[in-house]
Order: sequence, then structure tokens, then C-alpha cells
Amino acid sequence: MQKVVTLLLLLEAMAGGKALHLVHLPAASSVAENSPPGTLMHKFSVNLSTSLSPVAPGFPLIINSNPLIEAFRVNRLSGTNFEVVTFGKQRLDFETGPNAFDLQIYVKDEVGVTDLQVLTVQVTDVNEPPEFQGSLAEGLDLFVTERANPGFIYQVEAFDPEDTRRHTPLSYFLTSPSRSFSMSANGTLFSTTELDFEAGHKSFCLTVEVRDSGGLKASTALRVSIVNVNDEIPFFTSPTRVYSIPEELRAGTIVANVTAEDPDHDGSSPGHLLYTITTVSKYFVINQLTGTIQVAQRIDRDAGELRQNPTISLEVLVRDRPSGGQENRIQITFIVEDVNDNPATCNKLTFSIMVPETAANGTLLLDLNKFCFDSDSEAPNNAFNFTTPSGMGSSRRFLQNPAGSGKIVLIGDLDYENPSNLAAGNRYTVIIQVQDVAPPYYKNNIYISILTSPENEFPLVFERASYVFAVSELRPARTQIGQVRATDEDFPQSSVTYSISSGGASLQHPNIFWINPKMGGLQLVTKADYETTPSYTLRIQATNGKDTSSVTVTVNILGENDEKPVCTPNSYFLAIPVDLKVGTNIQNFKLTCTDPDSSPRSFRYTIGPGNINSHFTFSPSAGSNVTHLLLASHFDYAGGLDKIWDYKLLVYITDDNLLSSRTKAGALVETGTVTLNVKVIPHPTTISTTTPRPRITYQVLRENTYSPSAWYVPFVVTLGSILLLGFLVSLLILLAKAISRHCPCKTGKDKRALAKKGGTDVKHVKTAVVETIQMNTVFDGEAVDPVTGEIYEFNTKTGARKWKDPPAQRPARRQPSAQGTVAVSHRAGAGEGSGLPGSTSQEGEGPRSTERAQGAGLGARSRDGKPYTTAPSKPHSAK
Repeated sequence: MQKVVTLLLLLEAMAGGKALHLVHLPAASSVAENSPPGTLMHKFSVNLSTSLSPVAPGFPLIINSNPLIEAFRVNRLSGTNFEVVTFGKQRLDFETGPNAFDLQIYVKDEVGVTDLQVLTVQVTDVNEPPEFQGSLAEGLDLFVTERANPGFIYQVEAFDPEDTRRHTPLSYFLTSPSRSFSMSANGTLFSTTELDFEAGHKSFCLTVEVRDSGGLKASTALRVSIVNVNDEIPFFTSPTRVYSIPEELRAGTIVANVTAEDPDHDGSSPGHLLYTITTVSKYFVINQLTGTIQVAQRIDRDAGELRQNPTISLEVLVRDRPSGGQENRIQITFIVEDVNDNPATCNKLTFSIMVPETAANGTLLLDLNKFCFDSDSEAPNNAFNFTTPSGMGSSRRFLQNPAGSGKIVLIGDLDYENPSNLAAGNRYTVIIQVQDVAPPYYKNNIYISILTSPENEFPLVFERASYVFAVSELRPARTQIGQVRATDEDFPQSSVTYSISSGGASLQHPNIFWINPKMGGLQLVTKADYETTPSYTLRIQATNGKDTSSVTVTVNILGENDEKPVCTPNSYFLAIPVDLKVGTNIQNFKLTCTDPDSSPRSFRYTIGPGNINSHFTFSPSAGSNVTHLLLASHFDYAGGLDKIWDYKLLVYITDDNLLSSRTKAGALVETGTVTLNVKVIPHPTTISTTTPRPRITYQVLRENTYSPSAWYVPFVVTLGSILLLGFLVSLLILLAKAISRHCPCKTGKDKRALAKKGGTDVKHVKTAVVETIQMNTVFDGEAVDPVTGEIYEFNTKTGARKWKDPPAQRPARRQPSAQGTVAVSHRAGAGEGSGLPGSTSQEGEGPRSTERAQGAGLGARSRDGKPYTTAPSKPHSAK
């Protein structure tokens, strides 16, 4: 803004002479809040410049009135006189808007001379009337349930800018007086009485007025509507309580009309009261919506309780909703008037009797006198009899005896299985009329339905005493073997259920048969094996719910040629000389064959590939289960006919020898195989010349060849050897550890020199001791001598030891010798050292300290941290 003012001053200076300027500005003015548009705030004028150029159109203007840019404007009064007024597009509010404005008034003439001055406007506070906020300003609808306890209904609140800021409370009043409502000074609306919708006032219009501390006020309307609740008991409006009606009225006849009204009903819609009869009544029903009572069934004055008391009392209940709500009750009494029009009747007019088919003739089936009566009070109106029975198929089976007595007896056959009875369905209908003996002879029909009940007279039996079926052992599962059937001559027929109670088990299956439980069809569960079990005996059980019967079923398995011949041996190695005589049984080789399902005479032998030049044959070649291998022709290696010396013969054994060529193709044929290895020896190993006839000695060569199928043998042997070797090595290691732990090794002989008489031996000992000390040993361990109990130090690496205490403090100790006990004193000279436990020497030998590191004593430890198990050696006795 300063840049704009500076620019205007420069323009004025450039114009020269008397400058254009605003008169009566700058100035200060005030305006009340909420002033209407056009309110005058300040007047000013413009002194023209020396050029007398008029003010340019649109000037002067307010160039900055933030934050309200449309709250003020400048009006032109004349060419040089102007005024500042409120614009009205933006409301001046002391409480919510800014209170002061610096209006920059800018003027410019037509030659471009300008001036700028500031008008300070102060907005003053004005006491405003209070206001109701939101929907309350337009009026509010309130709802109060009737019968509610007097008390709080609603809290009215208004807003006043001045009083709210000063925390001055507003005052509330009800301008429309009401006996049912009151309002506290803080705006709380209360009900003073219990409001009743049915009393007539269903809504109230209240005017609420609020006043501030300055006396300004505002008002709004409250419409309080009373919500109707179901709190009134319906009341009856029909005056009649006792009605007289004749008996024998038709069902549906209206005999009374009960009406009621509900005070809670406002009349805007049809009534919805519901009527019911609370007492148990078989004679009347009531229309729930209209309240009309109608006859439900025949009313007989002379029957039942009406014979003694013709009065029927009903309690009618009226309620204003199906469940809950308000209700009321009324007693209605009907007096039944007697009319002499009652025919003879019965408690039951239809009877259903179940008679067993074994009932004997003359059996009393029904006595109608126990059920029939005439309700008339006096004779002969109360006398009656029965007509002759009639009905389809009843004339020859049933009779009234004596006539007219109403006692029905059996006179015919009721056998359930009798064809004529079956044709009638074993159901019979007897019709008898009961009638008055006096005019007008009223009568009623009585219908008696007699049904024959079947008895279990016949047992359940199978059509056969036993069954025998046959099935081939080659038939697959689900093959139908046969069917069993059990019947019962009793009617009606009951369904029969079949099951296998025992038999039919094989080595692999608990039962190889299955029976259809409904049809009785016997089937295979799996293939049968003739060779394992040629015949099965089953026990089939049938039941129809009443009886149970069993039958034996034998199933014969038909053997089929389904097994291959098996020969012994299955493979063999033979060696023959090259000049073996034709027809000779090679090494007396015999082939013995068996077949579980073929005759021994059914075998046929042929040699397949490998029989080059047909040198070999079997005899007999068919018709026997035992055959021999023969040489059929000479070997000719010299002539070049034969070139191989090892023959591998594949022998086929077929069990079709007994079949003709015509049936061979269609029959089941099985073939077994045998492998023979024949080695031809060029020169016999031994020839006997002692007899005229040459003899040949056969040398059988047997080779232990590896079979690929036996791969597991070397694997198991190798694995077992490795495990055994590992076990032995572990035992050796454990043994070595035990020896080293209990018997420590010594590099030199443990020679102990006996002490001799004289100083020479002592000097030898002293020399050994001195040599040990000269090793400059570092003693880094301590132990206790188990013999003397004294503490000594030792080197854990070399085994060198010395006493820990000074030698002079130790007493002399005696050591045993071969000749007695010799006292040995330990000298402690400077150059002699001390006697070390376990360090001994012989004549001519050096110190042994290094060799006895393991003898350090109890508590000593080796390099690996393990304690030594050996104690320091005892002093040696002199020899």
C-alpha cells in the first residue's frame, strides 16, 4: 500500500501547482451494528487541482476495506462533495465480525492527479433481541403420551449476543395461559396435570416468549400433541344379557348380537375390537369382528346336560388388540326351549370294528343299545327299535339277534385268505336304522364298518427244502449264482428280507457271497477258487417281521483249467560228453510236473528256442506227468554242423494233451516253463577201460553265480560287516580308556633301590635329587601325598614334584626294606634339595621325575583337565 501512496505523490509532483486533495480526511467515524443499507457514516469533499479538472467518473472509491469488501461504499452528492455510507451486502455484526475498519479512499481527476486518505470506522455494539435457533425459530411440534406423570417435557433455549457474552441469563415465559403446562424462568417446559387423550384435548398450542436484560424479546410457538395410548377399557353397549331360543336351530343361526365400544378409539377408522367366547361351548360360536353369536351345532334340549338344565351360560370377552391391550367381559345366558322333535339317536352313528379272522360264529360284535337313546322326556316318544341289517356282503355274515334288539352277531366265515373275502377286501359295511316307535317315526342310519384283521396262521417257508447252485471259478464278482425265495400264505403279504447267517468264508474274505436282501439273488463278491474250496455251504435266513425261516444253500465251484503246470526242478544244469550215445537219458534227468486242475495224463512237453539241430527230446513227450531228457541226435562239431557247446533249453509244459484238436482252440490251456542249461564236454574227464563196454564219468560243474534279483544279499552282508567292525572298534577304544584310567603306563621300570648301609648309597640318592632340581622346573600344581598326608607341588607338564613345606620341618620317616625298617632323614641342604615324593633313581640312572608326571597325587589334573587317578608313589625301600 505504501508503494501505491508513493506513486500517487510522484504523480502529483509531476503535475505541479496546487494538488488535488481530499478535504475532511483523514477522519474517524462510527456506525452501529446491523445498520441498514445507506446509513451515513462520514461526508467529505474534494479540492480540485489548479487545472480544475473534475473528478474522474467512478471516483472517489474505497480501495481497501478488508475483511469485508462489500460493507461500505461512496455516494456522490455533487461534483466535489461525497459521503461514505453502508452498502448492506455484508452485515456489520459487532459480536461475530470485525469491530474496526480502515477505509482507504482514493480519488483521481480526469488528468490523472490523485489523492489517498484513510477513514477509520468503528462498529458500535447495539443491544439485539434474543433469537430462537434452528427449527425452534419456526415453531416446534412436541409429543407427549397420555397418562404420563406430570413433569419435564422440553427445554427451550434461545440465543442473545450481548447477554450470552456477558453470561446474563435470559427469561422465558408462556404468553398463552394453560392449566396443563408451565414454564420455568430458564425455559423448562413442564406438564402440571396428567394428560388424557380421551378427555377432549388432543393437542395444545403454546406461545413461548424470551426476554433479554435490555427488555428485547422474541417468541415462538410450541405445539404439544397428546399421543393416545391404549389405557381405556372397552365397555359393552348391548342391553340384553338373557336370551330364550328354541332347540334344534340350524347351525349358523344368529341368536344374539353383542356390541361394545373403545374409548381409546378416535373414530377416524372403523373399530377393531375383537370378540371371543372364553367358556367352553360346543353349541355357539361368535364372530370375532361383529360380536354376533351363532349356533355352532345342533342344540338338543333332551340330551346331555340340557336334559337336566336347559340353561347355557357364556362369557364373552372383548379386547382392543389380538394380544395384550385392554379387555372386558360380560355374561350371556341362553335358555333352550324344548320342542318335541327329537328322533331316536345314538352317541355314535358310525362304528368301526376290527374282528380277527379266527372269530367263531355267534360272536357278539356290537350292542347298539349301549350307544342309542331317545332324548324325549316322556313315552312313547322315548321308545325306539332297530331295522334289519343291510349292506354289501353282510347278509350271510352278520345278523341282528334277536331281531330289533340292536345286537350284531357273526354268522359267516371271515377267513382272510378266502377268495370271496379277498374279493370283498375283507371289509364289510352294515347299515341299520334306529327309529321311533311313535309318529312321526324319526329315524337315523347307523353305519357299522367291520374290518377283518389277519392272523399269523401260516409259517414263512422257502420254496425248496435246500438249494444247490454251481458257478465256475472263473466267473467275476457280481456274477448271479441263483435265487432263493421264501413265501408266507398269510395275507396281506409282507416283504421278505434275506441275509446270509453263516458260511461263505474264504482265506482272504470273510464271505465271498452276497445276497440281495429284497430279491434273494445270490451273487459273488469275488472270484471263487476251486482248488482252495470246491464247495460252500451257506445258511440263508429269511424274515418278514413276524416269522423267520432258514434254508441250506450249497454252492459248488466248477473247476476250470486256470492253473499252470509246475515242474520240479524248475531250472537245472547238465553236462554231457560230446560222444554221448543217442537215446541216452542225460544224467538220468527226470522232470516231474504237477497241476492242481489237470490230470497227470494231460501234459505235453515241447522244447522251444535253444534246441539247435534238435539234439534233445523228452520221453514220453505227452501223456504223463513224469518225463526224461534224452539225446535225440549226435553232435557233429568236426563236420561243422554244431558250433555251440552250451545249450539253454526252454521247455514248455502244456496241459492240453487230452483235448482233441477240435476243442483245443476253445478250451482253456495253461503252459508252464522249465529252463535247462546243457554243457557239452569235448573230452570226457574219465573213461573206464576195465570193462569191455566203455563207461563215462560225468563231472558236474556247479557255479555260484550272482542273480540280480538277490541284490540284497551282498548289501546285507556288507552292512552287517561294517556294523560289526564299528562295534569292535568301539569296544577297543573303551578298553584302552579303561586301561589308561586304572593302570597308568610308565616309560621306565619301576625299580626301587633298597637303602644300603654306608654313605655311598646315600650319596647316590642325593645326586639324583640334585639333578632333578637343576631342571629349573616351574611347579604349577598342588596335591596331597596319600602316604604321609603332606602337601607337595608338581609340574603338570613334566611331572616334577617337591614338598611344599620346608624340608627341615618334616620329621624323619621310616621306610620298609627287605631286611627290616630303615630310617631315612630328608636333608635340606642348599645344594642337596629335598626328597621328592615319587622321584626315585637307581644306581647309574638319572632322575625319573619327568617319567612320573601322572603320579602327581590326588587333586592333580592333566593337560586335558581330567584328575589323575593314581597317587604319588611311595618312597622305595633300599635293596
